[in-house]
Amino acid sequence: MNAADYQPGAEYAAQMDQADPLARFRERFFLPKTGAGEECVYLCGHSLGLQPKSVKSFIDQELKDWAELGVEGHFHGRHPWMPYHRLLRDQAAVLVGAEPGEVVAMNSLTVNLHLMMVSFYRPTAQRFKLLIERGAFPSDQYAVQSAIRFHGFDPKSALIELTPREGESCLGDEDIEERIEREGESIALILLGGVNYATGQVFDMAGITLSGHRKGCVVAFDLAHAAGNIPLQLHDWGPDFAVWCNYKYLNGGPGCVAGCFVHERHARDWDRPRFAGWWGHDEATRFQMGPEFRPMQGAEGWQLSNPPILGLAPLRASLEIFSEAGMDRLRQKSIALTGYMEFLLRRLKSDRFSFITPSDPARRGAQLSIRFAGQGRGICDKLAAKGVIGDWREPDIFRVAAVPLYNSYQDVYRFTQHLEAALQ
Repeated sequence: MNAADYQPGAEYAAQMDQADPLARFRERFFLPKTGAGEECVYLCGHSLGLQPKSVKSFIDQELKDWAELGVEGHFHGRHPWMPYHRLLRDQAAVLVGAEPGEVVAMNSLTVNLHLMMVSFYRPTAQRFKLLIERGAFPSDQYAVQSAIRFHGFDPKSALIELTPREGESCLGDEDIEERIEREGESIALILLGGVNYATGQVFDMAGITLSGHRKGCVVAFDLAHAAGNIPLQLHDWGPDFAVWCNYKYLNGGPGCVAGCFVHERHARDWDRPRFAGWWGHDEATRFQMGPEFRPMQGAEGWQLSNPPILGLAPLRASLEIFSEAGMDRLRQKSIALTGYMEFLLRRLKSDRFSFITPSDPARRGAQLSIRFAGQGRGICDKLAAKGVIGDWREPDIFRVAAVPLYNSYQDVYRFTQHLEAALQ
């Protein structure tokens, strides 16, 4: 859809919701309520996704097995805990466009990033630099700087930060490619966000991977704001690794177990340095308790400890919903819903705010980042008082995302009505 296809007014929003084939999924989630008991306009799924109503039954089953079986739940539970993480593997692989053996649910995002850098950031005297985007999520910045220092290099000379052109908020694809071409022979690792957390810009991951590999660089992505938001084809695009959290668009709950992708060309790279733990050991001989570590094939070989079952159960509940809805259909609705939000916001014709997220649907996901001039934080506080939940990022950005699994056209309409009132 384009702007010419949208219409203003509450009646149009209601008609679009009535015609939406995915509208029924909204009923599968708990929506926060205002003090008056009305449903909030929740536009913060880019920060924390809502709770699927089925989560409780998934957790209760594991609590029941623990109560009734104790340690035997590892082998004789309804969903035995020994292979439990594999219950999520196929659905997670579909979501990120990977082969099942290329993905694993484990740890948290930054822990996984550190584990991957142990194996894939291997600087030398000639090739030691690490390329990220300026304004990457702070945890990524801290992690890469610490990795650089750990190897005895100085971030001042080893860290390359991609910066938008003057007067622009987003990076140009051609500027990224030019920088890789110019400095690639000194770059050991390229690590970019699949979707930038602040601007909502979607990067050309296929093109970046091709450019980086052409220069001999390892290429990786932080998919925290991409997984469950946009279609991904990690296996075909070919990055060496990727990491993501599962509590944003994937609704796994606060602090949920994260995800990790390692391309299959590294599946049998037994000699690649890695930090080891017993859950990454060859499962056929794991319980022989031998002294020598023999990694499992694929991404599972980077596991450290047995997975937290009560942390994985909510994610299973959400992934089942994703599998039922289908990422292609969700993306189609997302494009329409975000376009509708932009259409209504532009109709306000206000000089109090501007957009820093690209208007091209191919270069953004569900998130719109709005830059406020002046008293933006106060306006957002007014919205929160009315039950409109987005999030503020200093110094001047308000982020909102209409998530296609549970947000509606009427949510978007109500948000813009409340914003118009707050601006006045």
